[in-house]
Parts: sequence; structure tokens; C-alpha cells
Amino acid sequence: MKILLYLFLTSQLLLSEVYYAKVQPYKFKKISSSISGEVLDINEDMLGKKLSNKPFIIIDSEIDKAELVDVEKKLKNLKNTLQLNKQVLKNLAVVLKKKRLNFKRTEALKIKSRIDKDREFYDLIASENSFIATQKELNTLRNSVADLELRRIQLKKSIRDKKIRAKDMILYSIDVKEGQVVNIATPLAEVADISKALLTIYVDADEFANIDKKTIYIDGKKSNYKILRAVNIADSVNISKYKVQIAIDAPKVFSKLVKVELREDKNEK
Repeated sequence: MKILLYLFLTSQLLLSEVYYAKVQPYKFKKISSSISGEVLDINEDMLGKKLSNKPFIIIDSEIDKAELVDVEKKLKNLKNTLQLNKQVLKNLAVVLKKKRLNFKRTEALKIKSRIDKDREFYDLIASENSFIATQKELNTLRNSVADLELRRIQLKKSIRDKKIRAKDMILYSIDVKEGQVVNIATPLAEVADISKALLTIYVDADEFANIDKKTIYIDGKKSNYKILRAVNIADSVNISKYKVQIAIDAPKVFSKLVKVELREDKNEK
């Protein structure tokens, strides 16, 4: 009987390896500033809590807002000028068409002196130059409008980016203080996605080769979880081991240790 029990336990050990993994949030995300400015307000009460669409860090955007108002006014004026110039160009086109026709008629008349014909020619050239100049002014106006519209987009984005949000994430840490002036790439906070949890284990080469065939047991209970990712390059810290990650349902409390077993269930087809 003891021999049978020994053989049974030995076979179970051969069939599975046991690992211990910390239950971590599914994803950590570091938030860095994409703009420069002074930190006006920080809602530290949200530390460890689920964030809504309400900003938890606010960076000063007073100058951006003032410039945006100025840009909007300039855009309105430029667009009005653009419409007026389009009408001017349309009128010039009508005048130019008639002057070209008159010049052709005058050029064909033998009773007209060379001075009269030259006068008609110069008048035609002047009208053509005026038409071309108005076209150039229209192109310049269009470019100015395009530049201001781009600036408006940049300002709106800057104002939006100065209100730091991370909806549905947990606020894990805050890396700045009120009154601090931040620049682009300054770390602001770290948030965590706890919609799921992540287990990370390190397996040897033999286990890694058959990883897809294994059934995952958590704390001795069979699960339907699958391998999320398996890195087929040996880990630089855990020498000769391969990193394997498993996504599981989010627990009520994170950071606890769980036992992970990778078993080859012989009865499964």
C-alpha cells in the first residue's frame, strides 16, 4: 500500500511543477506630462481609488485659453476676408473676360491708332495682374487660415492635456506636488488596470516547450485560464528560465501569493 501511495505521489510530481506568483494588476501605466506648466491642483483623495472622467491633476492653462480666444477671433476675421476676396476675384474674372474680348476687337480695327491699341493692351495687362495678385492673396489667406486652424487644434489639445484623467483605472501613485512646474516628459502619476489580474511565473526549457498543452491550476483548483503570453527568450534575471504570464479574474485584494501548477491532464482530449 505504501509503495502504491509513493508511486502515485511521484507520478503527480512528474506531471506538474508548482510555482508561486504574486497577483498583480493586469497593467500598470505611467502618466507623463505632454505639456509644460504649473501644477494647480491634485486630488490626493483618489489614491487607491477608481478614477472617473474627472481630472485628478490640473495644470495651469490660463495662457493657452487666452491665446485660443485670440486665435478664434483671428480665424473669424481671416475667413471673412477670404470670402470677400473670393467675390473680388469673381468680379475681376468677369472684367478680365470682357477686356480680353475688347482688346481682340480693338486689335482687329484698322481705324484704331497704335496708341489706342497699346492703351487697351496695357489696361488688359493691368487687369490680369490684378487678377493674379488677388489669387496670390487668396492663397496666402488660405495658408494663414490653415496655420491658425492647426494652432487652434494644438491649443485645444494642450488645454485638454492639462487636465489629467485615467477613467476606470486605479490611482496607484502621484509623482508631483501642487505648485511644481512640470515640463514635457515629467512623470505625473502611475495608474493600474485592475479589470483583470496578472500572474507571472518562470519555467524551465522542458516545461516551456509543452506550455500550450498544460492545464492551469490555481491554489490546487483546476481553471479555464489560458497562457496570455510566453516569452521564448530566456530571462536575464532568472537565468535559463522563460517568462510566462497568465491573466485571471480580478480578486478583491491584490498582491497576495497564489500557487500555480501546470498539469498535463491525461484524461483530457
